[in-house]
Amino acid sequence: MTRLHVADGRILTPEMTIERADVLIDQQDGTIEAVGTEIDTPEAERLDASGKLVMPGLVNAHTHVAMTLLRGYADDKPLDAWLQEDIWPVEAQLQAEDVAAGTRLGLAEMIRSGTTAFADMYFFMPEVADVVAEAGIRARLGHGCISVGKDDDDAREDFEEGLSFAREYDGHAAGRVQTMFTPHSLTTVFEEHFEAFVPEAEDAGVPIHFHANETRAEVEPIVDERDKRPLSWADDLGLLADDSFLAHGVHVDDSEMELLADRGTAVVHCPASNMKLASGMAPVQELLDAGVTVGLGTDGPASNNDLDMFDEMRDAAMVGKLAGDDASAVDAATAVELATKSGADAIGIDSGRIEPGANADLAVLDLDAPHLLPQHDLVSHLAYAASGSDVCHTICDGQVLMRDRELTTIDLEATKARATDRAASLVERAESA
Repeated sequence: MTRLHVADGRILTPEMTIERADVLIDQQDGTIEAVGTEIDTPEAERLDASGKLVMPGLVNAHTHVAMTLLRGYADDKPLDAWLQEDIWPVEAQLQAEDVAAGTRLGLAEMIRSGTTAFADMYFFMPEVADVVAEAGIRARLGHGCISVGKDDDDAREDFEEGLSFAREYDGHAAGRVQTMFTPHSLTTVFEEHFEAFVPEAEDAGVPIHFHANETRAEVEPIVDERDKRPLSWADDLGLLADDSFLAHGVHVDDSEMELLADRGTAVVHCPASNMKLASGMAPVQELLDAGVTVGLGTDGPASNNDLDMFDEMRDAAMVGKLAGDDASAVDAATAVELATKSGADAIGIDSGRIEPGANADLAVLDLDAPHLLPQHDLVSHLAYAASGSDVCHTICDGQVLMRDRELTTIDLEATKARATDRAASLVERAESA
């Protein structure tokens, strides 16, 4: 048995308190073996955490990582115009090598900012799964399935590809990759495709993830056409279940919140993207008070425009207060929990907490920066003051993916150069199409 001893630091406990403790990791099965002050394992590799804070690795519960290639490509537009005029035309020119390069760049960014798990809906997902395997991170992956803009045969082929990927790649990368079925949204997937393929996903035991209630322009047509709220229709389609999770949930009413809680369906809050696209402010505190599991995601780096979950925690806390008109709403501990344990629960992985038996997914922060002093309340600092650049070590599945700010599984310089080249060629193809 090989072990890793994260020694002499302070840890963030599942109760959101700070305690002095070491963490002993079983690297063979990738889990936390022990947490305490009297760990004595001279044979274990030692990772120094003195003067540092050890916290659960962050969980980015909704993103489109390969959109790093489109960071800054089209900004300052509302969602519908942004997608139809800019994003979808360039995505039509994507090649597998583009997605691999963009994903590798995004994983480097996430590992360097303490993220150890993410949920990703995009295209060329076998390439994404292979990059995840190389990088050592944990992921739940799904091929985004869309009806609009396609004839029925092409759309059905797209949904079959989504199911095939989910079946084939679940358990890839020694179990670090889990899959999901990802019909894009309630407004971009036709009813007949939901009716045909959702039961197949259920039969295969595959979780379902989709966008919902992101903007009023998505909600109102469904209400007008069907005389019911979007999530009520989603429930009719079998989309709401205790292993399903939806992205955004900005414009949900009381009946929908009650329905989500009853079905056990989680919501992933993406505050930065919702602000940038002027989609609105999700009622996060109300969702939590209703008993809904809420995770936190960056959305894609073309609508954020970064993958730093510390930024997202701060945004979630700030926007939560504005949405609730209450300075005590989405407090610091809640914001941190959204990005750790709740995010892990939302996407269905056993991470997000430091205790024996959990996945050994950790981030270690250097506390010596001026913006983290004085240390009256380190939980507050995590939510309101820390940034991804404060992370010095990142561990996933018991393996050190970054040590002293140096990535161990990704060649950063080669990754940056490759992504820059692929982004340039992608845009050139799109603009000449």
